[in-house]
Amino acid sequence: MYLQRISLVNFKNIATQSFDFQEKINCFVGDNGIGKTNILDAIYYLSFTKSYFNPIAGQNIRHGEEFFMIEGNYSINKRKENIICSLKKGQKKVLKRNGRAYEKFSEHIGQLPLVIISPTDRDLIAEGSDTRRKFIDGVISQQDKGYLKTLITYTKVVSQRNALLKYFAANRTFDALNLDIYDVQMISLGTEIYKKRSAFLERFAPIFNQKYQTISEDKESVKLTYKSQLHMMPFEQLLTENLQKDRVLQYTSVGVHKDDLSFDIGEYPIKKFGSQGQQKSYLIALKLAQFQLIKDQSNVTPILLLDDVFDKLDGHRVGQIIDLVNQDEFGQIFITDTHAERTEAILKQSNKSYEIFKLT
Repeated sequence: MYLQRISLVNFKNIATQSFDFQEKINCFVGDNGIGKTNILDAIYYLSFTKSYFNPIAGQNIRHGEEFFMIEGNYSINKRKENIICSLKKGQKKVLKRNGRAYEKFSEHIGQLPLVIISPTDRDLIAEGSDTRRKFIDGVISQQDKGYLKTLITYTKVVSQRNALLKYFAANRTFDALNLDIYDVQMISLGTEIYKKRSAFLERFAPIFNQKYQTISEDKESVKLTYKSQLHMMPFEQLLTENLQKDRVLQYTSVGVHKDDLSFDIGEYPIKKFGSQGQQKSYLIALKLAQFQLIKDQSNVTPILLLDDVFDKLDGHRVGQIIDLVNQDEFGQIFITDTHAERTEAILKQSNKSYEIFKLT
């Protein structure tokens, strides 16, 4: 699978622009703020129907304009695919595949597998557990539509249960039978989510470790651990033992919506004890493991977006990353960099065809 051409109208800072791409490596070089990352974000948009960097859709419309449109032409197993995503102020977003609009955007997820590596990924280390759960769920959802539906339903049930707990507190009342309706749904849905996350980490963690060892040249040991309250006891028991606490707090304090990942280097949290280079290597290894897992499960080679990945890495780590992406397991790759000379020197080390787009 590869993206042959993309056309942008009023997307972020881009008025109108089109690009025809190489089947292997495509690079955007230029000063900061010129729009390199916005092009990668547009490619991401066509796969996930949303921006990787700004979740508020209307803010992706170019300032002073009324709409944006992104159109991509793909080749998938020698079959042509046309994807158009557009948004007009005051209206709903529209996503079309070969001229036919999707009723549910979730039906599109996984059709155009893609992995992005960006400086904003540091949020996985720096921010709270919600960010890391979204990472797990995003990888699983690309290949498991049932998981995505279960997750959406579970989130709704938790919200409804929280609303009921607030109602009880506000009205100084309690109805165990009414609450039990939501508990039964949470237990069923949450247990399924827990099992799928556990199975995912069993497959994912060894791949991640192998990628990190390659990048670090076996000089550092890292660990990726799935943390869940369901490790300790069944979901039903968790809810029972925390009922009084939930009534006081007026929200559901236990469940798979509290799951997390632990990122460690050696025996210590990488957030506190890892250097910038180690943290970046850790994140790149996570994303490369995501890439391999999606490819293995879908039999489709995802598109890989590398946004400013060479910054804050020493020459050895850069070389190891280039060696990784130079392997035949990778398909189409998009790269951004502020240093045109550095990018070209790096790409000359590869044996792949490439195109450099210099933005001004």
